[in-house]
Amino acid sequence: MSTSHPVVVVSRRGGDRIRAGHPWVYRSDVAGVEAAPGDLVQVVDGRNRPIAWAFWSSASEIALRAVDLAPRAEAPDEETFFRTRLQRAAAYRRELAIDATAYRLVHGEADGLPGLVIDVYGDGRATYLVVQTLSQAMDRRVDRIRDLLVDEFSPAGILTRNDPKVRRLEGLEQTVAVIAGEVPGTLVIREGSLEFEVDLRHGQKTGTFLDQRENHAAAARYVQGRALDAFTYAGGFALHMATRAESVVALDASAAAVAATEANARRNGLTNVTAREVNVFDELRELEIAGARFDTIVLDPPAFAKNRAAVPRAVAGYKEINLRALRLLAPGGHLISCSCSYNVGETLFLDVLQHAASDARATVAVVEKRLQARDHPVLLAVPETSYLKCVVLRRMT
Repeated sequence: MSTSHPVVVVSRRGGDRIRAGHPWVYRSDVAGVEAAPGDLVQVVDGRNRPIAWAFWSSASEIALRAVDLAPRAEAPDEETFFRTRLQRAAAYRRELAIDATAYRLVHGEADGLPGLVIDVYGDGRATYLVVQTLSQAMDRRVDRIRDLLVDEFSPAGILTRNDPKVRRLEGLEQTVAVIAGEVPGTLVIREGSLEFEVDLRHGQKTGTFLDQRENHAAAARYVQGRALDAFTYAGGFALHMATRAESVVALDASAAAVAATEANARRNGLTNVTAREVNVFDELRELEIAGARFDTIVLDPPAFAKNRAAVPRAVAGYKEINLRALRLLAPGGHLISCSCSYNVGETLFLDVLQHAASDARATVAVVEKRLQARDHPVLLAVPETSYLKCVVLRRMT
């Protein structure tokens, strides 16, 4: 098996998976290894025939992440590979004409850079990059990535937000560090016509939920009358709806989230937003008992199912909040229901919504089915890249 390149031998099933266009090979399909953690390796079958080039992980169940699906004899030049993929990612985002100063520049596998996330945050004066290296290979190359980012984009600073728990699966430490220039603790970004303060070091994901940006704008198009935003975080949905609604009630269990929503409302001169620190499940039940009615409701909870074992409990959670929301929703109103749990697929999520509607004795129509924002691309061959569901329902009766 010895060659001039590190090599990993895969089973027939692993080889077929790559040939079908999926970049991942699981550890159970690895038959032999001559490679160090994070190596760029040649993937071959049991007869030593080349299949692809991939990054090797010595720890994760995702043992291989392919970066070149062609059976080439020679390894790709890493300098050229990284620069070209970064340039292509940036070109695609320019094509999107994103009406915001914060967006995703690199979305891992979808941009041909598996295990790498890069988000752009601008405050109108300077641009900062927040990087996550979520695999051994990308973590090992963080200095090269930093240098290329400085050369290609000239940011005022680069921050690594390497605190996601998923890094533990790669045997990597959880850290947060400035690796180039200077990065402020907080900054104000623009999303459409609205401004939001973002904490790059402590905020969710790399600072905020950039994947919901386009869904925030969609909610504003559907809103009418009295609106309710459950699990508001920093008010992304609430503030967009407030630009057109009579009033908006924003709910969250986090005192910090409620404070952020209130501060962002003040920043944008929106006086029709009321934010409350509550247990959202309990509050939806209390609102129902009180006979409250809303014309537009958004449900954007955190991931209820972070693994397959959690799916039954997640389904129960989604059913509960959607049932309560539909009982609070006035006929002719819209429910915008979201799920960021990959393990709860679209078919299952729609089934949950139907069961909730049945129990609420409500007839609902699907007005629109949405995904994550377009700067978080979905690959047809990689279903794992599609994780966010956003379903717009209209209560007919």
